[in-house]
Amino acid sequence: MTQLKDLAELIRLPAALTVPGDALAGAAAAGTLRGWRPAALAASSACMYWAGMALNDYADRDLDQHERPERPIPSGRVSPRTALRVAGGLTGAGVALAACTGRSAACVALPLAASVWTYDLVAKPSLAGPAVMGTARALDVLLGGSAAPRRALPAALLMGVHTVGVTGLSRGEVHGSSPRAAAAAFGTTAAVAAVTAVSAAHVAGRETGQGVRAAGSETGQGVRAAGRGTLARVAGVALAGSYGVAVGRQQLEATANPGADAVRSATKRGIHGMVPLQAALLARAGRVGTAAALTAVTPILRAAAKVVSPT
Repeated sequence: MTQLKDLAELIRLPAALTVPGDALAGAAAAGTLRGWRPAALAASSACMYWAGMALNDYADRDLDQHERPERPIPSGRVSPRTALRVAGGLTGAGVALAACTGRSAACVALPLAASVWTYDLVAKPSLAGPAVMGTARALDVLLGGSAAPRRALPAALLMGVHTVGVTGLSRGEVHGSSPRAAAAAFGTTAAVAAVTAVSAAHVAGRETGQGVRAAGSETGQGVRAAGRGTLARVAGVALAGSYGVAVGRQQLEATANPGADAVRSATKRGIHGMVPLQAALLARAGRVGTAAALTAVTPILRAAAKVVSPT
C-alpha cells in the first residue's frame, strides 16, 4: 500500500520550495506583488512542479529499474498508475488555482502545463529537452506576472536560461557528463549572474532618480526614496553575485571532473540556486524585504535535500 512518505518522495515534496519565488519575481516585475493573487499563483506553480516530478518518474519507470531502483516506482512503493493519476490531479489543481486569479493567468497556466507534460513524455531524451524545460520555467515566472507579461518577460528569460544550463548538465547525473557540457553550464550561470547584477544596478538606480523627482520639494521623502533605491541596487547586485558564486563554483568543479557525483552536486546546487536568483530579481524590482524573506528558504532546502533528493 502506498504511503504518504512514498508520495512525498515521488513528487520531491520539499524541492517545491524553489518554485514560489518564480511567481513572486514575476509579480514584482509586473508591479502586482500585492493581495492574495501572488500567493495563489505560487501555489499553482508548486502544483505544476510536483506534477512534473511525478510524471518524470512515470516516464522513466523502465530506465529507473536499472539506474535508480530505489525510486518509488521501480521499488514497488508507488504504482505507475498512481504516479500518473497524481500528475494529472496536480496539473488540474495548478490550472484551477491559476484560473481563480483571472483569465490572463489561466492563459499562461495552460501552456505551462503543456510544456511540463511535453518535457517529461516527449522532449526529455531529445536535444530539445533543456529548451523545453527552460520554457516551462520561464512560463512559471510569467504566470506570476501574467497581469503585465511584457514587464515580467526579462525576469522570465533569465530564469529560463538558467534552467536550460542546469537541465543540460543534469543529463550526466547517472553516467557522468563531459567537460564541455559542464563548461557550457558554467558559462550560462556566469552570463545570467552578470546580466542580473547589471540590470539590478541600472533599474534600481533609475527608480531612485524617479523617486527623488516624484518627491519634489519634500526633502524627507526624496531622501527615503534614494535610500530605498540604493538598498535595492546593493541587494540586487549582491544576490546576483551570491547566485553566481554558489552555482558556478560547483559547475566549475564539474568542468574539471565531470563524473556522476560532481554532476549531481552541481545539479542540486543549480536547483537550489534558483532561490538567490529569484531574490535578486525581487530586489531588482525594489522588493528587498520579500527578497530577504525568500533567501531564508535556502538552508531549509539544503537540509531537506538530505532527506528527499530534489533530482
